Amino acid sequence: MAGTTQPSQATKDEVELRELIARWSKAVRDEDLTAIRADHDPKILMFDVPPPFLSRGIDAYMATWQTFFASSAKPVVFDFEDVEITAGDDVAFATAVGHCINIERNGEKTNLKFRLTMGFRKHDGRWRIVHEHHSLPAID
Repeated sequence: MAGTTQPSQATKDEVELRELIARWSKAVRDEDLTAIRADHDPKILMFDVPPPFLSRGIDAYMATWQTFFASSAKPVVFDFEDVEITAGDDVAFATAVGHCINIERNGEKTNLKFRLTMGFRKHDGRWRIVHEHHSLPAID
């Protein structure tokens, strides 16, 4: 169709990745373990804020969510802002600032802002999360 601009593949990939992140964060808020793992690679590597230092593989990754849910205020808060995505043909990464509410051992609620970096690989036309890194700024 003359005069119609088709979105570039890079734009389509960015939209797909933003939708993937939105599905994943909603799954966390809903405490839906099946949906949390839906777009993750079986060999995912994650660096997280609470121990363990790293989780390798989908089973180890999924085990970390029990710790998260046990220490999260209900309803679960798990939101992102400043999401930036860089996508190549079959590899991409995203960065964002996240927000959740943690319940301390003394029962106090703590608003946490954390950093998120995700690595993606496209396999058979589908983006998969192959790396997650959650971190908090160092405190003096």
